Amino acid sequence: MKRILILLLMFPALMQLHAQSEDKEAHRERIKALKTAYITQELNLSTRVAEKFWPIYNEYEAKRKNLHRREHVEMDISSPECIGEEQANSMLQEYLDVEREEYVIKKELFKKLKEIISAQDIIKLHKLEDEFHKKLIREYRAKKERDNSEEE
Repeated sequence: MKRILILLLMFPALMQLHAQSEDKEAHRERIKALKTAYITQELNLSTRVAEKFWPIYNEYEAKRKNLHRREHVEMDISSPECIGEEQANSMLQEYLDVEREEYVIKKELFKKLKEIISAQDIIKLHKLEDEFHKKLIREYRAKKERDNSEEE
């Protein structure tokens, strides 16, 4: 009887956690869709070019995301004073390895993209990514400020 009661009490909490993870995933998908639309529009990609561009770009983004996950797993410490010199050296080496791998995948991206868009457009893409990221941060901060002012 106790087990059933515990399960019944835990069920809403588990559903809430599941809903939050779905919300996060839906939020990520909306951001990805906005980024896709923004870059497609700003680079003025034709349908034919976009069909070639997006698989290449999405592959690059997935590789980059995996690299950053790896980096953040290794760097997940609250205070640098809590680790020894040997572990710190290991973490620095991992950081450099990730940076090197990111350079390699970016170089590969540029090589593949040069087959379908101009070098000028690749430079513009780099600028657009940065602009989109900054815009996203501004929107997030503005939303956070609105939410904070509504709570008061």
